[in-house]
Amino acid sequence: MSKVWLITGCSAGGIGEGIARCALAKGDKVAVTARSLEKVQGVLDDYPDTACGIVLDITDPASIEDAVAKTVEAFGTIDVLVNNAGYAYRSSIEEAEEAGMRLMYETNLFGPIHLIQKVLPIMREKKSGAIVNVSSIGAVRTGAASGFYASSKAALELMSDGLRGEVGPLGIKVMVVEPGAFRTHFYDSSLKGSDNTIDAYKDTAHLRSVAQNVNKRQQPGDPLKAGIPIIEALESDNTPFRLLLGTDAVKVVRGALSGRLQEIDAWEAASVKTDF
Repeated sequence: MSKVWLITGCSAGGIGEGIARCALAKGDKVAVTARSLEKVQGVLDDYPDTACGIVLDITDPASIEDAVAKTVEAFGTIDVLVNNAGYAYRSSIEEAEEAGMRLMYETNLFGPIHLIQKVLPIMREKKSGAIVNVSSIGAVRTGAASGFYASSKAALELMSDGLRGEVGPLGIKVMVVEPGAFRTHFYDSSLKGSDNTIDAYKDTAHLRSVAQNVNKRQQPGDPLKAGIPIIEALESDNTPFRLLLGTDAVKVVRGALSGRLQEIDAWEAASVKTDF
């Protein structure tokens, strides 16, 4: 039986487009969204009968409500919601500009929350559905200049974990996807940053600033394949809560978690001194 997907951030060349194309190729129906229909025209041309293009600004509650309504109007329901839209704001913590920092959180965290709130009544009524929130390996391990981006994804993951406990008994799956590096526009047009400069950070945060970034498009991940493991996981009777995408993701996350376990072991004697 075919499903209806609503996917955010489906601009050409990105992970969202890759997920959409995988779902459409298996016969599902997909509402592909972006800030302009021009960015999703390729998908609409290839799947004129099963793809529906919708303009969506994930930071605008009215636009979110409109996108949900248009998806239901076009296809009758929503079976799978994929919160993929997002971008990175690179800056040291001290140099961050308030407006830019907050807009990233609106896009990466609060927008997905608002969309989930609008879609859940549909899924609760039919006692089925799946919510997929695209996070990042940055939620597990980050570095200089990436604290804001990583924290937005870490918050998205923990919110998702709480959501899973709430809607799992209602027949609704929740899954977090942690991609590694994919060959997309994330490393050029999707990178924003602060214009402030404090010389003290020239050897740390500034080395990873937007101005220093060059996208050589050598990342290992193929965005057109991103939907393959996602669909496999959602169709499984044992759907994981966290799904890694890419060999680099597996390596980085395994190393980060191993390091954390080693730290716990090294400081266990001190940690337990607080007990009565």
